[in-house]
Amino acid sequence: MTLLNTDFTAAAAAEFEQTVALRRAIHADPEVGLHCNRTTAKLKAALDGLPLEIRDSTSTSGFVAILRGAQPGRTVLLRGDMDALPIQEETGLPFASQVAGQMHACGHDTHSAMLASAARILCAQQASLQGTIVFMFQPGEEGYHGARFMIEDGLLDDPAPEAAFALHIWPTLPGGVVTSRPGPLLASTDSLNAIIRGEGGHAAMPYDTVDPLPVACEAVLAAQTFIARRTPFFDPAVLSVTSLHAGSAYNIVPDTVELKGTLRTLTDERRMQGRAAFDRIMTQVAAAHDCSAEVRIDEGYPATRNDPRAVTLVEEIATDLFGAGTYSEMPNPIMGGEDFAYVLQKVPGAMAFLGVAAPGENAAHRPTLHNSRMIVHEDWLQRGVALHCAFATRFLARGWE
Repeated sequence: MTLLNTDFTAAAAAEFEQTVALRRAIHADPEVGLHCNRTTAKLKAALDGLPLEIRDSTSTSGFVAILRGAQPGRTVLLRGDMDALPIQEETGLPFASQVAGQMHACGHDTHSAMLASAARILCAQQASLQGTIVFMFQPGEEGYHGARFMIEDGLLDDPAPEAAFALHIWPTLPGGVVTSRPGPLLASTDSLNAIIRGEGGHAAMPYDTVDPLPVACEAVLAAQTFIARRTPFFDPAVLSVTSLHAGSAYNIVPDTVELKGTLRTLTDERRMQGRAAFDRIMTQVAAAHDCSAEVRIDEGYPATRNDPRAVTLVEEIATDLFGAGTYSEMPNPIMGGEDFAYVLQKVPGAMAFLGVAAPGENAAHRPTLHNSRMIVHEDWLQRGVALHCAFATRFLARGWE
């Protein structure tokens, strides 16, 4: 028989020292992007000797490790990402990043370490498993589309998962709390670019120029007004211009202004509307002032949408493992993005969040994700390991019952 849910907590506790050691080794040696070769090597070493079939991604350093149970059955996927961010760490931890300008400020070191520990626990149950578990170790989540590349490499085709689960730590959520929601969880993430072209000249004689700076300012305000007045509150969008670059001297009107920003939406309809509006506003506001505009929109991740059945399963498991009150449903989506969305477009499943604040700590006042001082209370990683194990085994046993 497979382990009972209560035994997964004990098994995760037994793995705790290895989980922490692996997490700290990855944390001290972060890598950014699609090719995290040192991190991949650490993870494969942690899995060495287990009854796993390793398949490597051809376009990234990612890989899947496939555990085939003694009996045929369903297939479930568990995913952990492994890449870091281009941030200089300021935590002062003894295992802080040794790589200048790079840090695991989003917790991917914990995600991959928890998944590796879950793999060790589940491999010990191979003889009693009915079905297949695919452990997906993925780089390039932080803007590099790593999940999409791994899917395009065919790593989710054989065996094809019937359910997928991912866990993300959250430093401003009370420690040990598990949260998620059915439907849209996270937003799509398109990057906005525009160049507004005028005609530069002497700043003392602006009437002899076509100054693109006030035109760019007007276009930014018009874009914000569109979001505020044309977007329904029940289908939200966020459009933020985050970079405005122009000019080289105090007495020169520049020829061009470059704008960069992001568009976040929860539905395809709002996403298309927001893209069209940005293009139209930049182009037509510029034209109204005898300027021109070049617009480019770089497609980002789709919205992350959870299957309600998978969220129900997460709630049941968290309650069974850790007691009533452990699970708390998120009231609203978060407008951040995640490339696990690509997996959920292909496979029904869910992402959940795990609080990692210290006991008794005011979680809301802690440094959050993507912060140079973000710290994880490592004791809670045991819960993440147990959640992975329980999600996989319960789906294999019951499916979407």
